[in-house]
Amino acid sequence: MNKLPLRLRLPLLVAGTMLPLILFSAGLVYFKHVRDREAAFDRVFETVKSVQLVLDTEMQGITLALEVLANSRALQNDDMPGFRTNARAFLRRYPTSAISLATRDGQQVLNTDVPEGQPIPPRVNTEALNMVFRTGQPAYSNMFLGVVTKRRIVTANVPVIRDGKIAYEIGFNPPIEMFQHIIQRQRPEGWTMSIFDRTGTNLAREPNPEQTIGQQASPTLLPTILSQKEGQLRTYSREDVELLTAFIRSPLTGWTVAAGIPVSSLTAPLWRQLAIIGVVGLVMLGIGLAFAIGMAARIARGEMLHGLLINELNHRVKNTLATVQSIASQTFRSSVKTGDARRKFEARLSSLGRAHNILSEEKWESAEVGEIVESVLKPYATPEPGRLRLIGPVVRLAPSPALMLSMVLHELATNASKYGALANDTGKIVIDWKMLEGKRVRLQWTETGGPPAQPGERKGFGSLLIEEAFASQVGGSASLEYRPEGVVCVLECPHL
Repeated sequence: MNKLPLRLRLPLLVAGTMLPLILFSAGLVYFKHVRDREAAFDRVFETVKSVQLVLDTEMQGITLALEVLANSRALQNDDMPGFRTNARAFLRRYPTSAISLATRDGQQVLNTDVPEGQPIPPRVNTEALNMVFRTGQPAYSNMFLGVVTKRRIVTANVPVIRDGKIAYEIGFNPPIEMFQHIIQRQRPEGWTMSIFDRTGTNLAREPNPEQTIGQQASPTLLPTILSQKEGQLRTYSREDVELLTAFIRSPLTGWTVAAGIPVSSLTAPLWRQLAIIGVVGLVMLGIGLAFAIGMAARIARGEMLHGLLINELNHRVKNTLATVQSIASQTFRSSVKTGDARRKFEARLSSLGRAHNILSEEKWESAEVGEIVESVLKPYATPEPGRLRLIGPVVRLAPSPALMLSMVLHELATNASKYGALANDTGKIVIDWKMLEGKRVRLQWTETGGPPAQPGERKGFGSLLIEEAFASQVGGSASLEYRPEGVVCVLECPHL
C-alpha cells in the first residue's frame, strides 16, 4: 500500500476504517434480530399454552355437565321423556348443538335433533363410543360429518353407568363457533392460529376459517404435530406465509393448538434497520472520502515540494561523491604504488553511490535487501549461470543498515573476485537471508569451489569494516570465517 499515491492511500484508509464500522453495526442489528426471533418463538409457545388451557377448561366444564346429566334420575330410571327434558335444559346454552344417547352397538336411543317417535339412524363415527365402552372414561372425537346434522362436528362422549356397568353413552357436539371464539379472543393481530383434532384436521382457525376448517394442517406442519406433543419450527401456512410456529397437544382431548407469527413481521424491521445503517454509513463514508481527498491533495502538494527538495539534495550529494572521487583520483595519481588504493577507493565510492541511489528512489525511508545485494553484485556478474545465487524474502532496512550492508557486500565481492569463489571458473557464491524473531534479519555469504580461503597477515579495511564497524554502527553482529571451501560471513541487523 505504501507504493500507492497518497491521493489513493488516504481514501482507502478512510474506507478501510468506515466499512468495518458499518459491517459491525450491521452485525449488531442482525444479532438483535436473532434474539428477537428466539423471543418471538417463546412468545408464540406461551400463547398456545394459554389457548390450550382455555380449551381444556371449556371442555372439562362440558364433560362435568354431561356426567351430571348421565347420573340424572330420569336416565337412571330409563325415563326417556324426562331425560329429553333434562337434555333440552342443558342445550339452552348451546342452541345449535344436540345430545344423543347410544348403546354399545352404536344404535341411537335418543337424539334431541330427531323428534320423538321418528327413527334415528345409527352412529357413523363409533371411535369415541367404543373408547367410552372400553375404558369407562370420557372420550373426544375427531372431526366427522354428523349423520343427523349433516355438518362437520366433534363430540364429547361420557358413559352412563348403572349398577356398575356402562348402559349407554351420551354424545354431545359442542358448537364449532365456540372453538373459533376461543382462538379469536387469544390470537394477536396478524398471527395464524388453529385447533386441530388428532388427525391434524382444523376444528377452528384464523384467518380464513371458511376455507380451512375441515382441512388438514399444511404439509410443513402436519407430520410434526402428529408425531410430537409439543414443539417449535418454521412452517408455511396454507396461504404460503412463512411462520415461526409453536404447538402443544392437549392431554385432555388429544387435540393440538398451534400458532404462528409471520417471519416477515420480524425481518421487515431487520431490513429497515440495515437500510438505515447502509444509508447513514454511505453518507458518512462519502463525507469521509471527500475530506480525505481534500487532505490528500494538500499533502500531495507538500510531498511534491518535499520530493523536489530531496531530488535537489540527492543531486548535490552525487556531485559531492563525484568530487570526492575526483579528489581521490588526483591524490593517488602522483604515485604508481597508490594505483591499487585509488581503484579500491573509487570502487568503494561507486558501491556507496549505488546504495545511495536505491535509498534516493525510496526517499530515504528504507531499502530492500534483495535490491541492495543485486546492486552490489551487478559488476561481478559472470556469464556462467548459477554462480551467484540470491535467496531470501522481501525485507526492508533502514538507511544506515542499508548503507553498511552495501559496503560490507562490496568488500566481500571484491575479495571473492581476487582471492575467492570469483577468482576461478568453478567457484560459486550463495547469499541467503531470512527474518528472525525480534524484527531482525540474518544474511549469510557462503563461497564454495574457489581457492582455499586464508586470512591475510594483517586485517585490512574490509575485515575491520565487517567485524567491527558493521556491528557497532547498526546494532547488529558480524562473523567472518575462512574455511577451506571458501569464505563464510554471517551478518545480523534490525529490519523494519
